[in-house]
Amino acid sequence: MVANLFLLIAAGTLISAGVYLVLDRAMTKMMLGLMLIGNGVNLLILQAGGAAGSPPIIGRESELHGEQIADPLAQGMILTAIVISMAMVAFILTLAYRQYRYRAADVIEDDSEDAAIVARPTVASAAPDHDASNDPATGRMTSEGDSFGLRSFESPVKGEEDD
Repeated sequence: MVANLFLLIAAGTLISAGVYLVLDRAMTKMMLGLMLIGNGVNLLILQAGGAAGSPPIIGRESELHGEQIADPLAQGMILTAIVISMAMVAFILTLAYRQYRYRAADVIEDDSEDAAIVARPTVASAAPDHDASNDPATGRMTSEGDSFGLRSFESPVKGEEDD
C-alpha cells in the first residue's frame, strides 16, 4: 500500500491546529479545535483503510479497479465518527449558548469551588462528609463524630406488613 503524502500532511496539520485551539480558554475556539481534530482523525482512518477500489457491494465492480474492493470498515468508521462529532458540536454549541445567556464572555474561567477543593487539607477531618458542628460553642469535633438527628432516622422503617 502506498500512502498519500498530501493526505498525511493534511491530517497532521489539522490535528496539530486542533490541539492548539483546544488548549485555548475560549469556548468557540475549543469547539473549532475539536472539529479539526475529528476531521484530521477521519483523514488518518481513510489512509489506514488502504488503497481505493470498487464499491464494497457484492456484484458491483468498476472498470477502473476490477475485483479489488475498497475496505468498508474504514468507511463505516468515518461515517460513525462524522455523526458523533456532529452531536458533540451540537452539545458544545448549546453549552456556548447557555454560557452566553448568563454572561457575555466566551472565556471559561477557573471555578472557585474547584480551587477550594484542591486547597482543602488532606486530613480525614477535612473531608466533606465529616460533621464538625457537634459542639456549637467551639465548633470542634466531639466524641460523637458524625452522629446527629434522632435515632429513629437510623433504624429501618417498618412497613404496614411488619405490624
